[in-house]
Amino acid sequence: MGIVILIVMAAGVAAILTKRLPTAFALVLLGVVIAFISGAPVTGENSVFDTVLQEGAPALAATMIAILLGSWLGKLLDETGIAGTLVRKIVEFGGDRPTVVALGVLLVSTLVGTVTGSAPAAMLAGIIGIPAMIAVGIPKVTAAGTILMGIAAGIPFELPVWQFFSSALDMPVADVRDFMIKLFPFALFAAVMFVLVESRRRGVEHAWAFRTETPRTKAGERRARLGDAPWYALLTPGVPLVLALGFELAIIPSLLAGVLYALVTTTRPRDMNRRLLRTLYSGFDVAAAPITLFVAIGILLAAVKLPGAVTALEPLVKAVSPQNPVLFVVVFTVLVPLCLYRGPLNVYGLGAGIAGVLIAAGIYPAVAVLGITASYNQVFGVADPTSTQTVWSAQYAGVGPQQVMVRTLPYVWFVALGGFCVTAATAL
Repeated sequence: MGIVILIVMAAGVAAILTKRLPTAFALVLLGVVIAFISGAPVTGENSVFDTVLQEGAPALAATMIAILLGSWLGKLLDETGIAGTLVRKIVEFGGDRPTVVALGVLLVSTLVGTVTGSAPAAMLAGIIGIPAMIAVGIPKVTAAGTILMGIAAGIPFELPVWQFFSSALDMPVADVRDFMIKLFPFALFAAVMFVLVESRRRGVEHAWAFRTETPRTKAGERRARLGDAPWYALLTPGVPLVLALGFELAIIPSLLAGVLYALVTTTRPRDMNRRLLRTLYSGFDVAAAPITLFVAIGILLAAVKLPGAVTALEPLVKAVSPQNPVLFVVVFTVLVPLCLYRGPLNVYGLGAGIAGVLIAAGIYPAVAVLGITASYNQVFGVADPTSTQTVWSAQYAGVGPQQVMVRTLPYVWFVALGGFCVTAATAL
């Protein structure tokens, strides 16, 4: 039975890679098929309908709400001009010094990455940051990679990500936070080294034909009339982080506090209601795709945790899971490419199901599984040519996603190695 489940999982990966099925649909179908193969009844306890579909679909509800709030806050950073102001101030400070400008944009990308992820984060920092970097001579691939490496440096402090790992791996947020704090230095070091090494190795390139201004939307015209956001509003990205880290406030209240702070510091009282509703509805548009994916992941997790699935998969997974700390680091480091191109170790795909099996079968403690998945997530968030932030950044800079992957992969591979070393030292 275990072999059959693995074959079904492999077929699911193939369907995702060949784009025969959208990722979310493929994960739901996998969950239902795995449940039937493991002998689950149609209804009742540990069943397909009641356990996998009914209980699995809302299992990551807290993560969905956190994603929505992060998207809402990201829309506020955009509409109020906070993100644009941060980038402009950095560019003004850097002047015609390419490395200083790139490091400044990297810093802004990191701040934005703590608030929201994926393409919205790349757009917030990149719409102004990428043309500014290219204008001072930063190569196009390096400019796109700088945005992505910055976002990845912020991922360890992205509160919706904390909530996702907490819910998916059934572990306290405090444990997720502690590991992410240990992972952050590796992500930050790799990001800074990317800028320093790549900008110097490739030299200065001037792309005079590159369009440095984008067509203004109504929101952009309004920000231009209003000018830069006030200095105290620029603290907005740090508000949720300070509350969650410094005061150990829960994730959803921390994000709500960030929304309110952004609103109060940038909006006149008579305009608050309209701005709140407008940005909230826009946030729904941004959050719809990841929320759909988290519904599917919840269904898959419920399926692989069924008693029949655990019993079938435990001996197979245990046979290929290294227990020696050194071997653990070596094996999972070598497997890093399997999280690219929506591969089987992508945590926002089949990787979530594999993580569920590792925990449900007792092969690794939850903290060790967190170390594996969070480390792979650092790679996927930057170097995967199919991820939305990578595609947007590359296309906006005028290069191909594969070019960005080749240039950034060695740096994020190092981040994953650091995460595995921390995991082996603290969780095995």
